[in-house]
Amino acid sequence: MNVDFRSHIPAGFSDDSRVWIYQCNRLFSLSEALQLEPMLQDFVAGWNSHGDPVKGYANLFFGQFIILMADETATGVSGCSTDTSVRLIKSIEQQFNVQLFDRQSLAFMIKDKIQVLPLSQLAYAVENNFINGDTLYFNNTVLTKKEWMDHWLIPVKESWLAKRLAMA
Repeated sequence: MNVDFRSHIPAGFSDDSRVWIYQCNRLFSLSEALQLEPMLQDFVAGWNSHGDPVKGYANLFFGQFIILMADETATGVSGCSTDTSVRLIKSIEQQFNVQLFDRQSLAFMIKDKIQVLPLSQLAYAVENNFINGDTLYFNNTVLTKKEWMDHWLIPVKESWLAKRLAMA
């Protein structure tokens, strides 16, 4: 699988742009992805903060991660505008019968496929060599465009998981 996501990130956004990553519990089907695309584009086109347009971006990456980004150099994102993005994600959950807010599931690139594992099964996966320090991990804790570009898809040994799994 080609993991070069950086070429799809718009260049006209500040490195400090805020990023929200919503990991789906499963891969969206092609027809679902085609339905999702206009929903994301419509949201970004109408995204406002206190009546001012937000310079935003939204896209589906790897068929499983919805990424929202807001460049706050022009318009800051308020609580209300963040709430509208959360409502969008909740409506996507309902429409497609998926989970996008499960922070207890972790995504890894294993044998050229994205595998989602419950946090509770992580130690088992390491003990049985399904995951090691070089396994690529989707670090959904990134908060800015720069962090997204540099630290989203990283080896487990470079993530917060390394300490938890005694790989540090």
